[in-house]
Parts: sequence; C-alpha cells; structure tokens
Amino acid sequence: MVIASSGTTAPDPIALSEQTGKVESAFSAARQTSSASRHRKPVLEDYVFYAELQRASDNASDEKRKPNIGDRLYQLARGILPVDFDLSSSTALEEQTEALSNLEIEKVNAWRALRQASWSGAFYLCTTDILGPFNAPYAFRQNWYVPGTLLYVFMGSMAFYCGGLLWWLYVKLDSDRFPVKSYSDITERTAGKSLRFLVTWLVFIHMIVNVATTSLSAAQSLHQLAHGHICFVVSIIVWIIVGCVLNQIRTLKRYSWLASSAIWINILVIFLSMGFIAHSPPNYASAKASYGIPAGPVIKQAFATYPFYERINGVMNIVYAYGGATIFPQIIAEMRRPMDFLKAFSIAQALIFTIYIVYGLYVYSFQGQYTLAVAFQGVSRYSWQTVGNVFNLISTIIAGGLYGNIGLKILYVNFIENFLKGPPLLSARGRYCWSALVIAFWWVGFIIGAAIPQVQTLSGMVGAVTNMQFTYSFPTGFTFLYLAQLDATAEDGAYVPGSESKRIDTWRHGSRWRRGLFGSAKAKRPMLQAWKWFNFVICLAALATAGLGIYGSGLSIAAAFKSSAATSFGCAAPV
Repeated sequence: MVIASSGTTAPDPIALSEQTGKVESAFSAARQTSSASRHRKPVLEDYVFYAELQRASDNASDEKRKPNIGDRLYQLARGILPVDFDLSSSTALEEQTEALSNLEIEKVNAWRALRQASWSGAFYLCTTDILGPFNAPYAFRQNWYVPGTLLYVFMGSMAFYCGGLLWWLYVKLDSDRFPVKSYSDITERTAGKSLRFLVTWLVFIHMIVNVATTSLSAAQSLHQLAHGHICFVVSIIVWIIVGCVLNQIRTLKRYSWLASSAIWINILVIFLSMGFIAHSPPNYASAKASYGIPAGPVIKQAFATYPFYERINGVMNIVYAYGGATIFPQIIAEMRRPMDFLKAFSIAQALIFTIYIVYGLYVYSFQGQYTLAVAFQGVSRYSWQTVGNVFNLISTIIAGGLYGNIGLKILYVNFIENFLKGPPLLSARGRYCWSALVIAFWWVGFIIGAAIPQVQTLSGMVGAVTNMQFTYSFPTGFTFLYLAQLDATAEDGAYVPGSESKRIDTWRHGSRWRRGLFGSAKAKRPMLQAWKWFNFVICLAALATAGLGIYGSGLSIAAAFKSSAATSFGCAAPV
C-alpha cells in the first residue's frame, strides 16, 4: 500500500477499479430493470397493484371524506393477490410515474388534467344517457300493469347491479400509470386484446348510429314543426351543424351543464304531457294509423293478451330502457374522485326508475290501448303535441351531442393518440385534431342517417347487439373473468413492482384453471366463489336475451325494407 506525503492513505488502484466496476454494473442492472419494467407487457398484478396505490392516494388527498358503502364494496376480493402493499407511504403519487420516460410522464399528467368532473356532473351525464321516459307508457301498453311493473323493477335492479360492477372493475384496475380510459381498457385487462378490438368497434358503431338516429329524429320533428315547408335533407343538415358546434366541447365536465338542462327539459315535458293527457281524449287518429284500432272506450288490463311477438317487443323495450352503461367508464375516467361515481349512479338510477313507473302507469291508465310509442304525441290537440315536440327536440340533440363526445374520444384515443402517435387531447395541437375529427364524425353520421333506408330499425338491431352486451352481459362476464384470474394468482410468488411476475404455472396447466374457476385450496372463500359463478350465470342469461332481441329486430328490419326503401336524400320525409 502506498502512503502519501500528507499522511493520508492513497487509494489502491486495483481496489478502486473493482469498486468502480461494481458500481457501474449496479447502475447498468438498475437501468436494465427500469427499462424492462417500462417496456414489458403489463399483467394483472401490475394493474391491481397500481390501482391500490391510486385509491390510497385519492383517499389521502381528501382527509375530510368519510368512508361510505363504496369503500366497503371496494374491499371485495381484496387480499387474494400475493403482494405487500405499502399503502401508508406518502410517495404513492410518485410511484405512479416511477421508471417512466419523460413522454410517458407527460401523458400521465395530461390524463390527470382531464379528471375534473364532480359526482353531480356524473349524475347529470348518467341520467341524460339512460333516461328515455316517453317510451315507458308504450311498454305498459304491450305488457300491461302487472308484468310491466315487475319487469321495470327487475330490469332496473339488474341494470343497477351491472352498473355497479362496471364501477367496481374500474376502481380495481385504474391508476395514473395504467389509466382506464374507456370500456375497451376494462375489456383488455379482463378478457384480452382480441376482445378489446371487437369492443372498441362495437362502442364506436353504437355511438355513431345513435348520432345518426338522434339527428334523424330531430330532423323529423323540425320538418313537422315547419309543416313540410323545409326540405327534409336540410333539416338533417341543420342538426348535423348543431352537433358539430356542441362537440367542440372536449371534456365531460363542461358538457355536464348541457346534460343537466336536458334532464330538466325532459321533466318539464313529462309534467306538461301529464296535464295535457288528463284533459284531452287519446289521439284516436294516430292510434288507428299505428295499430288499426277504431275509437272506443279505453281498456286497461292487469295482464297482457297480445300475441307473443308483441309481448317480446314490449319486454325488450323495458330491457333497453335502462341501457346506457356503454359510456360509464368514460364518465368515471373524467371524475376527480372515481369512488364517488357509485353515489351519482345510485341517485340517477333511483330517479330514472321513479319516472318510468310513475309516468308509464299514469299515461297508460288514461289512454290504455291507444297509448302511442311517443307518449306526449298521444294528445288530440296539435298545439299540445307541438309543445312536446319543441322541448323534446332540444333534449334529443343534447343527448346526441353526448353520444358524439364519447364516440369521438374513443376514436381519438385509439386512432389519433395510440395508432398515429398524435398529440394529447387537451393540448393545443389536440384542439385542431379534435375539431377536424368532430366534423368528419358528424358528417359520417349524416350519411348513415340519410342514406340507409329505415335506419331506425337498424338502430334496434345495433341496440340488441351492443346495448344489451354493454349494460348486462359484459359487466357480469368481465367480473367473472377478473375474479377467476385473481384466484389463479393466489399461490403465485410475491409480486414485486417492476419485476417479472413469479407464477408457479400458466394457463396451459390444469392447476391454474382449477384455482381460477374454483378458488385456491389454501384460501377458500365460499361466498366469493358463489358470487363469481352468479355473475357467470347472469352473463349467459343476458346473452340469451340479446339473442332474442336480435331475432326480433331482424324480423322488424325485413318487414321495414319490404314496405319502404326510401332514403332521406330529398325534400320529402321518408316516414
């Protein structure tokens, strides 16, 4: 060893070289681990771990908030995954961006900026999306008092349960690091990438057909209000332009005030039409044109005696009445506190159920077999019909704008951001991309609405294919798949963030299937297993009901195309 003249010991060059090599190797290994964790495909353990951190961070940011039933429901199926959560750490928020690149951190921060909606805004958006009160009396006409009431209670309960499942899956899988931006993200994390592709296109088709039909419906109302003095195709173009203007609003927080006005308009039309109907005989002329029945005494019965296919159509009307879960993940994704969605949804569902029952029974009790498909048009005075048409026109186009906003976001996130690697939605360049996309989206909706004969019957088929699945089949099916995958991890090695998962077997082995389907032998949870299989059974029942709806819609489309093949590219209304 060499002694320096100053009295200090000089470093050994060989030892220093070895130590430097060890440090460099350690940094190299750290960089490789960081890179590997950033670029490897995320697995279920990643989603669950960072979602737990996210919920802990949300709770820490709002100390005054008291635990509610949503917090207790969140605890379901917690603790199955073998991981040591350090949820007391004050660095939970920073953990979401650990080992991410600057570009990825920028995207995380951009998505955080989008989370602005309150629970009251979510309530208005949910209610606007689901509420369709003017078909409720017609559903009672087809099912009558007892079956109609029981069906509304049962389907309302199932829709509430399935909507709650969607919220539960969202909070179990969403985090800043791995955000759930749409229904497609929940699909991929529970059922795989192939089904994600299918669901993405189903959501997009559902939204653009909704835009087309709402534009066509608004155009028909405007054409009637003008007594045919305005060209029908111009009526459609007017509402396409209005839709393009409405959808310049990018965030649901800013759209929620429009959604709230649509709810109050619908409630106003309900009360006005209830007053009109109580002081007006039924619209016998329209009833004869629609059903072929002459004027006579009003008949009301407890049980339906219509042919089977008519009762099936009545049942499907009630099934579709609660449809709307397609956009729930987008609504939750833009909330400041996703845990509060359950409160917003519960209040919305209670209001919707009350309106359906009260309004449906009221109108049916006054008009019986003469009840029309659009209830407020069942009054005999044209001036009263016009009042209902004007207000309904406004609420219809607001609902169309909501469908457009969701459809556009699905297209923007999946095509502009992910495929074309375009700018974030809320950036300055994102504004220009969004505006161009809005124009293209609504004009494609115009072509669908105007060019396809009997597009309303086509929307019935789309509803059977999409609305049933998004509201009933997918939430229960995805919950079953999530719980099965979670059970399969129960005996795996402890999960360490940023490292490869330590699984003792794969889905190619029967042992993993047994744990997934029936639970781990080490930690049997009978109630959890029963709940898992209950969701599976409900999913099968929903798929069977959807098949019945598809069959009925197919018959309606065939009959409609035989009777008329008129399009809307002209001055005369096609219907």
